[in-house]
Amino acid sequence: MTGHHLLVHDGTFAVVTDSGDISGACGASPDGLFSRDARHLSRWQLTVEGSSPELLVAAGQAGPDRPLAAVLTPPGSGHEPPAYTVFREQAVADRSLAERIRLTSNRPVPTTARVSLTVDADFADQFELRTDYRTYDKTDAVRTAEALQDGVALGYERPAPGGGPGPEWHSRTVITAVPAPDKVTHPASGTARTLEWRVLLPPHGNGEIVLQACALPSGTDAEPPRVQPPATAVAGLAQENAAFTGADPRPRDLIGWTELARACEQGLADLAGLRVPAVGPDGEPLRVPAAGIPWFLALFGRDSLLTSLFTLPYRPGLAAATLAALAAAQGTEYDPPPASGWERTRRGQGQNAPRQEQPGRIAHEIRHGELARFRQVPYGRYYGAVDATPLFLILLHAYTERTADDALARRLEPQARAAVEWMFQDGGLAELGRLVYGGVPVAAGGDQSWRDSPGAICFSDGTPAQGPIAVAGAQGYAYDALLRTAALARKTWDDAALADRLEEAAAQLSGRFHREFWMPGQEFPALALDGEGRQVDVLASEAGHLLWSGILDPQHGARVGRRLLEPDFFSGWGIRTLAAGQVPYHPLSWHKGSIWPHDNALTVLGLARYGLTEQALAVVRGLVEAAAVHGWRLPEVMAGYGRDEHPTPVPYPHSCSPQAWAAATPLALLSALI
Repeated sequence: MTGHHLLVHDGTFAVVTDSGDISGACGASPDGLFSRDARHLSRWQLTVEGSSPELLVAAGQAGPDRPLAAVLTPPGSGHEPPAYTVFREQAVADRSLAERIRLTSNRPVPTTARVSLTVDADFADQFELRTDYRTYDKTDAVRTAEALQDGVALGYERPAPGGGPGPEWHSRTVITAVPAPDKVTHPASGTARTLEWRVLLPPHGNGEIVLQACALPSGTDAEPPRVQPPATAVAGLAQENAAFTGADPRPRDLIGWTELARACEQGLADLAGLRVPAVGPDGEPLRVPAAGIPWFLALFGRDSLLTSLFTLPYRPGLAAATLAALAAAQGTEYDPPPASGWERTRRGQGQNAPRQEQPGRIAHEIRHGELARFRQVPYGRYYGAVDATPLFLILLHAYTERTADDALARRLEPQARAAVEWMFQDGGLAELGRLVYGGVPVAAGGDQSWRDSPGAICFSDGTPAQGPIAVAGAQGYAYDALLRTAALARKTWDDAALADRLEEAAAQLSGRFHREFWMPGQEFPALALDGEGRQVDVLASEAGHLLWSGILDPQHGARVGRRLLEPDFFSGWGIRTLAAGQVPYHPLSWHKGSIWPHDNALTVLGLARYGLTEQALAVVRGLVEAAAVHGWRLPEVMAGYGRDEHPTPVPYPHSCSPQAWAAATPLALLSALI
């Protein structure tokens, strides 16, 4: 987000410009104050002496113990220097953007400063701001502005469908100030308001205004917290984050590789900010890792599970919270209603968009925004992922094994059993012998594996595969999930019959995988099988996930591991999602040639599993050096250009940063080395 700066805490984030303003921009990096998928501030623009101040020092990166800070002045010249200087500090806490505007006089006589702040909230749902060429009918919505004694309250209402009593959706943004503004004006049509002050500055003295913009999403009954300066807000957050980032063990205590340790520490700091509220099966409050900012500050099954797996040796509490939250949201019915056979996902989008829910299935995405509430998007609870369910089972066993605590596995036994049955029934294992999805695109236009962009599952000539699709990586996940759940059944649930059944199913899946997916001519596994059982023959990094899961026998695994380090796959910074030189390869595509750190992390863990130490170290070095270029924060995805094409990693233009499984990647690399 060049020229923009991020503040984030507990599911609320703000993106502001170098000067601290919010202008309501959209596109790849929208600015504003966001909470529960809605923009609660679309305008927050400071003027002094009737015009925009000049920027002397752009806002630097905020830290866990310091607010965002910028320095500005009113217009001046060499002959008539500015009468005063504006020091602007900002932080996010308690669903609020907190700001302190400190004015320092540069004159030996009393000075009066004219300060104005224009504010507005469009309450846009995040899906309206994304450039996905969709529009949503909200003609029945009403926006309001109400003057308060110490500020202004901006409101948004949308009536219940069919004209039921009361507002179905009622959100507010309450903006308060100390001291209260001298007046509040209405600069133009709409709900924008301008708060104005005349601040008396003593000779070479100071004056200040402290502001708070509190987001109160629909369903929030609490009143805004008291106004507090950003430094006070940050002090509380610093203590909270330190309890997470500084908990034992620390990366520097585990390895002498300073650069990797710095990447781990940055990852932990990012994960501290990416935690969002959730609830468990008994309604207990939880904090779980969200996927990323700006578009995905929500619980995502696949992302949150892999993030929790990567951090499990160091922060097992994330895994426990993620498992409980996803168990609480597990599918219980069919939406849309069942079709024939195992494939039940044929309806399209629009009002009452189907959620792809099936009994036992683990949710892919859980949203709280207006469009989700009105079913204009299906993401209130969306289940369109083939891999979240086996990953849930993998993490449940891994957590139990790592912590030597079987209480969670006992508590979640019903959900785990339901997840297993989903794999056999609606997942296709019983009928088709492999884990499949119907090839029906998810609502965003992609597939149901982690390669969820249109056409990402394709043949070597670029032709997209048609369903039902069995992606290679998902077969590995299913294999691992079967074996791990068998271990839980035998040791924790005292169900030997279930354990035997699952172990037999895993053995059959592994044997079938070697027969059906292996391409002898390429000495490499196919990316997928299409609906006719044909090998989707593009060479893809998905093979590294097979190493992580252990589904490949030692001979095939060794071939795959060495092949992934050849130059068409390995760029020097990481392994490309598709090997270069193939027809569909594109270094700036989402999944057809770019480099994903989490994808590489799974591969590194797999290389270590198969004893391919030299290859694992090569990938780790590349990723650590890429992290150094990015200030020790690995981006969600990088372009696929190699070191021979450019001396530093080329950014991917739409990458989330920070992003949870990228933040957790250095910890996975650390585990592989250990």
